[in-house]
Amino acid sequence: MEAAADSTRFGYILELLRRDKIAIKGIERELICPACKELFTHPLILPCQHNICHKCVKEILFAFEDSFADGGSESSNQSSPRIRIAASSMDRIDRINRSASQRRSFGCRGRKRNSLTPRSTLFPCPSCQRDIDLGERGINGLFRNFTLETIVERYRQAARAAIAIMCDFCKPPPQESTKSCMDCSASYCNECFKIHHPWGTVKAQHEYVGPTTNFRPKILMCPEHEMERVNMYCEICRRPVCHLCKLGGGHANHRVTTMSTAYKTLKEKLSKDIEYLISKECQVKAHITQLDLLLKETECNSERAKQEASQSFEKLYCVLEEKKSAALRAIETSKNIRLEKLQTQVEEYQGLLENNGLVGYAQEVLKETDPSCFVQTAKQLHVRIQKATESLKSFRPAAETTFEDFVVDTAKQEDILGDLSFHSNGLGIPEINEEQSRMYNKTLISWECSGKTDSADIYVLEYHKLNKEEESVTWQKTEVCGKSKVLSDLDDDSSYAFRVRAYKGSICSPWSREVIMRTPPAPVFSFLFDDKCGYNNEHLQLNPRRTSVESRAGFPLLLGSERLQVGCFTTLDYIIGDTGIAKGKHFWAFNVEAYSYLVKVGVVPSSKIQKLFHNTSDVISPRYEQDSGHDSGSEDTFFDSSQPCTLVTLGMKKFFIPATPAAPKDPASRILPLPSCLGVCLDCDRGRVGFYDAGRMKCLYECEVDCSGLMYPAFALMGGAAVHLEEAVTAEDREYHDDI
Repeated sequence: MEAAADSTRFGYILELLRRDKIAIKGIERELICPACKELFTHPLILPCQHNICHKCVKEILFAFEDSFADGGSESSNQSSPRIRIAASSMDRIDRINRSASQRRSFGCRGRKRNSLTPRSTLFPCPSCQRDIDLGERGINGLFRNFTLETIVERYRQAARAAIAIMCDFCKPPPQESTKSCMDCSASYCNECFKIHHPWGTVKAQHEYVGPTTNFRPKILMCPEHEMERVNMYCEICRRPVCHLCKLGGGHANHRVTTMSTAYKTLKEKLSKDIEYLISKECQVKAHITQLDLLLKETECNSERAKQEASQSFEKLYCVLEEKKSAALRAIETSKNIRLEKLQTQVEEYQGLLENNGLVGYAQEVLKETDPSCFVQTAKQLHVRIQKATESLKSFRPAAETTFEDFVVDTAKQEDILGDLSFHSNGLGIPEINEEQSRMYNKTLISWECSGKTDSADIYVLEYHKLNKEEESVTWQKTEVCGKSKVLSDLDDDSSYAFRVRAYKGSICSPWSREVIMRTPPAPVFSFLFDDKCGYNNEHLQLNPRRTSVESRAGFPLLLGSERLQVGCFTTLDYIIGDTGIAKGKHFWAFNVEAYSYLVKVGVVPSSKIQKLFHNTSDVISPRYEQDSGHDSGSEDTFFDSSQPCTLVTLGMKKFFIPATPAAPKDPASRILPLPSCLGVCLDCDRGRVGFYDAGRMKCLYECEVDCSGLMYPAFALMGGAAVHLEEAVTAEDREYHDDI
């Protein structure tokens, strides 16, 4: 009955389209798979509500597996000759491969949390370009789109209307079929159908349709319960479900409705939408006419813009030609003057030769016998010869041969011309959002644009390491399609400057304000809270992923305090990380809730873990007795030194520097505001542990620590408190921040 209803409904829609003279090819683009660019074959509905061929899903996932086996080689990503994946999709596939490889590398270490983490399959949707989580069941958890199959089959039948489907049971020559039985998977002419489906038999109840070659069971089964048909519709998840899903499955607490009600509701909405579109046919045609005019106007405006750009560059060419001519003229003039001076100097020195010039003239003067005449001539000649003698003692050319003064410095102009581009008031200047940006195991840089009407096609992110020794700055450049970028090639314990600009075609925005951020002082150490070793589940509560712990006092503490008549000391509840550190330098970060009363953080050696969880000094302390006479401030040093691990105290939005001989004596100077994110850096080789403001990567306190054994991250909570481990930066963070 449902098949007949679907057939009637879509027959009505197609007939309506034909009646309005809309060619069937108009819906062809809706029937093309975005992956293989062919008509859908057994389409599946992805969680993002886009469709894709069943075969294409398998081919893409097989390409992932091949890339894992081949180490992510380029050839493995193109294992299927049928499927055509765009370059952007290939980049997304490579990113998923890298994230999956990282998950596998964690599994090789034998982490405990792998057994608790559900397996999921990421799939890049070719339509919306997003990474879709297919869940544990993968392809088996997707519904077949029978409705789309019906439309595709009708499209195929319309395309091959001239090719008749012949009867499968006629004797040669076969007759043209008039019916196809879905139960028998065969086509019949009228006579053969009466013979094989006589009245009063079971076959007479078979479902038959018009002539077709697509015989497939049209029964929508539940992906979670393969033997159950879907008969309800979940209004929360917006998908069909079976009665087992509602009773005890993942939709137990969801609001569901009957399939007939959902069918009527959605049919009414779809019918109204179609009627609205048909009623707006004149408006659509008017818009098409307007768009045609805009196409022509765009062509004219582009030609005008080309002419204006050519004129602008021609002006630059003219300026450069004038500068070039002036520079060449100046060099030529200077060359002539220098040659003239040097030639004069050559002639002077040639006159000093014996048979030439001054020497010959002097020899002739010496032949004069009249004293008065000789003196008159020899005096001036003597002065000339003295000058020539002095020039021989210190030879200096009359002109320089180099033209260093005429070297044209174009470095600044080259930079300006390199940045030469079109600017538009409609393209906003992006600004880096420091709150959303993170520097941890990787670096996530996120930015926002001002409220302009035009959006950018692409962004260019540039960054460089701040190094005082380097005179020139070399910016590293990367192009980004979204509004965030994850970088993984930055050095530890270094400061970097970041800037970003937007591009729309050949138009670009000015550079954003430079933002300086600092990387962690050491590689990031990844761990989870250990729920096995000394974990007190009565006072502490872990989240399912073991990345957050919360202290809850509860009724047992209230009942216990009711029996006490004097002041009492609430027990510190300790918890450690599930992985130890043997050597090297490591860093990890966490957040402490603002309402936390008392939290201690630090490290503990493996040899003192048992002592940590059985330390009787945490149960009762004389300093908390009302009449003990002990001063709280004078006992800080003894109390901290008695602990089996190196810890610092946090609480009430404050960071308390431990009382040591080197620390200030004034207690107020040892109290700092609690950072939003706190970091711990353990250097096992030097035997030092430091506590950092992870937002600015500034060290707040550092001390020595005994690293003779395995060192574990340690935390202690008292009263209402909560600690959240800083999660690693992944590719999903970039996808989450992208909103283009």
